[in-house]
Amino acid sequence: MKKPSLLAIFLTVFVDLVGFGIVLPLLPTYAHSFGASGLMVGGLMASYSAMQFLFAPIWGAWSDRVGRRPVLLISIGGNVVSYALFAFASTLSGSWALGLILASRVFAGICGANITVAQAYIADITPPEDRSKRMGLIGMAFGLGFIIGPALAVLGQSLFGEVGPGLIASAICALNFIIALARLPESWKPGTQPPVSRSRWQNLGHVLRQPTVGFLVAVFFLATFGFTCFETTLGLLITRNFQLEGSAAHNANAVLFSFAGIIGAFVQAGPIGRLVKRLGEPRLIALSLIVFACGLAPMPWLTGRGALTWSTLNSPAGHTWWLVLFFIGLIAIGSGLTRPPLFGLVSLLSPDHERGTTLGVVQSAGSLARILGPLFAGAFFDQHPAWPYLTCSLLALATGWLAWNRLVGRVEYPKPVSQPA
Repeated sequence: MKKPSLLAIFLTVFVDLVGFGIVLPLLPTYAHSFGASGLMVGGLMASYSAMQFLFAPIWGAWSDRVGRRPVLLISIGGNVVSYALFAFASTLSGSWALGLILASRVFAGICGANITVAQAYIADITPPEDRSKRMGLIGMAFGLGFIIGPALAVLGQSLFGEVGPGLIASAICALNFIIALARLPESWKPGTQPPVSRSRWQNLGHVLRQPTVGFLVAVFFLATFGFTCFETTLGLLITRNFQLEGSAAHNANAVLFSFAGIIGAFVQAGPIGRLVKRLGEPRLIALSLIVFACGLAPMPWLTGRGALTWSTLNSPAGHTWWLVLFFIGLIAIGSGLTRPPLFGLVSLLSPDHERGTTLGVVQSAGSLARILGPLFAGAFFDQHPAWPYLTCSLLALATGWLAWNRLVGRVEYPKPVSQPA
């Protein structure tokens, strides 16, 4: 058996998220072109997260019992089917298209809950002092997925039309299954410690009763809620504020997601380790939320005319697009600096034999935010585009303040019992 490695799990997560990054930026504008309202777009986005909410703790607890590798392989294989269904839906129109897109997102959400298992895999093979830094690999994979994924979406559209992005995503997930089958060894030996037999709701109660971990679950919920509102409405906002239509709207949204991915990947690939050592997880979590709030609040008031192209950026009318890029950069930095220290801290505070379960509960809280966030954002955007942005900015500021007061100087780090092999 090959020795578990960070490179193997990183490649597995990265390739999986490239497929995710192909579809997600296109979903709001695709659905809008099929006649969906803002609330319907929010519902489509929420369906993915509803399944993650249900299945993240199940995948995590199951991986504690049977190992990480089989759970990852099953979920990656399922993604092949989900994106193929999305590709087929894009060839239809009206309610049929929206119905099949919904079905594809439900299945993708079930499979996408495997991120919990990937986090547990990283924690299994990483010394406690390096876990926050290594958790940045997940965020880096997200960032790179949003760099390459949207670019492949644009390429797929230009080569194969509307069906292209879904087909490419499905093919990439099939490649990922082959790579994982050949290169991803097991990281956790079931039976090393006796599994804890609790129901889903008992697991939830057990985690939430731990004061610090329970608070971190709430912080992750609120941070994810804010970022999901941004994800859901960005395409709608730029379509409205810059008077874009059709492919110009699709491409601008894809480019902006790619830009956010570049910034997020850079932050989590390099500075995150040094920042954790210098500031500590609690301070970094609090400050990241404040940076995120500062980027979010001005977005609704950035208006102009013209598509997002290099020639537009270099013209006098391009200064607003530069402001959009600047504030999206702040949003990406803030969100990119929240997840790694938060999950690193949770993994440090969790017993080894409950790590998958605990991380599953935290991830499930994020999925719940991704259910409620799009519904909230879509409905509020229909009333006024500024409402979701201002509300989430205030929530992020309040959460950052609470994190500073509840975590800084108050977290007791457990002494490591054993080191990974």
